[in-house]
Amino acid sequence: MIREKAAGNPTGYVPLVLGLGGVLLGVYMAFRLAQHGLPAVFLTVLVFMASTLVLGGLFVVNPNEARVLQLFGAYVGTAREAGLRWANPFYSKKRISVRVRNFETGKLKVNDASGNPVEIATVVVWRVVDTAEATFNVDDYKDFVHVQSEAALRNLATRYPYVTYEAEEKSLSVHIAEISAQLRTEIQERLEKAGVEVLEARISHLAYAPEIAAVMLRRQQAVAVVAARTKIVEGAVGMVEMALESLSRRDVIHLDEERKASMVSNLLVVLCSEHNTQPVVNTGTLYQ
Repeated sequence: MIREKAAGNPTGYVPLVLGLGGVLLGVYMAFRLAQHGLPAVFLTVLVFMASTLVLGGLFVVNPNEARVLQLFGAYVGTAREAGLRWANPFYSKKRISVRVRNFETGKLKVNDASGNPVEIATVVVWRVVDTAEATFNVDDYKDFVHVQSEAALRNLATRYPYVTYEAEEKSLSVHIAEISAQLRTEIQERLEKAGVEVLEARISHLAYAPEIAAVMLRRQQAVAVVAARTKIVEGAVGMVEMALESLSRRDVIHLDEERKASMVSNLLVVLCSEHNTQPVVNTGTLYQ
């Protein structure tokens, strides 16, 4: 594994002055010494070549940018200090941005832990922290980031259900913060060898696949109705119990078991009904 190391390039202003001075000297010599024959011409060519080599070693490093230096395929170092720099003119100087970047994956169709097809996408915020690894350990670090991020998202989505009805079980739709943190960790593990740091990964899109969306919506509505009716029944039973205890404590009326059953039935109908109750005039008794 190739790790980044500093190149230690000097400032480029002194070589710039020397190179421009050599060019001017070469021009002067070309006009003034041409009549002295071949030796003067040869000296003039040497001055021009030396000036060209000095100027050829100049390069600019912009803020939040690095230059990876190589000499005939061998890694020399990385220049990160911004400004005009100078290095061996035979060095190749590859530009790599170390700015913070982000991208959004496409909507991936995967099966969740329950086997239901869902559409999911994520936004990944990342940057290059090791230019040597990004250059030499992978073929194309940008494409590597995209492919590995999608692979990590697919793998994570298959381990959790879209929605769960168990309080202790995590789901994609409810525990978004925990799922996103785990997704960031998994992407970082995959991109470690590429010299990339993942700053953030969060789910940007989550939905059932179109072919089952309508069915799953009805299922969710049914679950919500059952949960609501359960709460209503629990509340109604509590109110009936409270009413019977209050009547008994205040000695308002004495009810036998059959009358209590009839009262409980009527109260539950009144409390649990979705429509307004209609009064019924009873002209007889409970026993006739």
